[in-house]
Amino acid sequence: MSITLSHISKSYGTQQVLKDISFSIGEGEIVGFLGPNGAGKTTTMRILAGSLDYEKGSAKICGVEVKDVPMETKRNVGYLPEQNPLYTDMYVKEYLLFVAEMYKLGKEKQKRVDELIDMVGLRGEFQKKIGQLSKGFRQRVGLAQALIHDPKVLILDEPTTGLDPNQLVEIRNLIKEIGNYHTVLLSTHIMQEIEAVCNRVIIINKGEIVADYPDVKQIANFAGNDYHIEVEFLNPVENLPMKSIKSAETSDKKSFMISAEKDVRQEIFDFAVAKNNKILLMKMQERKMEEVFRELTAPYPR
Repeated sequence: MSITLSHISKSYGTQQVLKDISFSIGEGEIVGFLGPNGAGKTTTMRILAGSLDYEKGSAKICGVEVKDVPMETKRNVGYLPEQNPLYTDMYVKEYLLFVAEMYKLGKEKQKRVDELIDMVGLRGEFQKKIGQLSKGFRQRVGLAQALIHDPKVLILDEPTTGLDPNQLVEIRNLIKEIGNYHTVLLSTHIMQEIEAVCNRVIIINKGEIVADYPDVKQIANFAGNDYHIEVEFLNPVENLPMKSIKSAETSDKKSFMISAEKDVRQEIFDFAVAKNNKILLMKMQERKMEEVFRELTAPYPR
């Protein structure tokens, strides 16, 4: 595993911000780390990046305990914090060469910096001072510095905060491209970000992991206990005999809104055939990620 957290707890004074959290991320995954402000996202990422200690549990990057071998963690992790710490008086290429020197890239630093300038789309900006760049290009510089030493794991904390719609699309596409070669953990509180970039989502709330969905595209199938199916028959139906159907609302005995404990679409189809009836419409009503997120992170039970 590229990332393994096991029973991690963290407190600031009397306030416990992480409560026995555990998850693992495999090589090549792009995982969204979703939660409301103050949920514990940044604290978790700082622990994984080796910049924050933890009281209990285990945090491993590429099988190595973070706090036992901190220099190994630094080599394996590229970290872009929410507040991108750039030297605004330095030129783009000058800054990236400076970072490369810190990682002791030696003779390879010039080549690596040139590669990254092209990779993140800074070729037209590299001769400017960082302070002259737009927020979108500053984020590209931040991504370049996080990638400078070719880490196996990339940790991005709210990488699209403050970007305009065009910059959002550009940075999202760049992250997806980077995900072809690196394991990526991306924190955000924006659902569209997860849907656009990630293939898995972990949700944290009040310092606890409340959900881990292995496939963002299939979140409706994992979220909640019930399946919601809309079906319309050609001829009226008196009742639907499937045992796993919890409710079937209808006003005309042709169109039904079904709530079931499992996916009963095949059973409904077989029932229609057996009754010599026809199905005009049948589709799963998918739950939107916003709905799932609100249910899992609402301050009060619904």
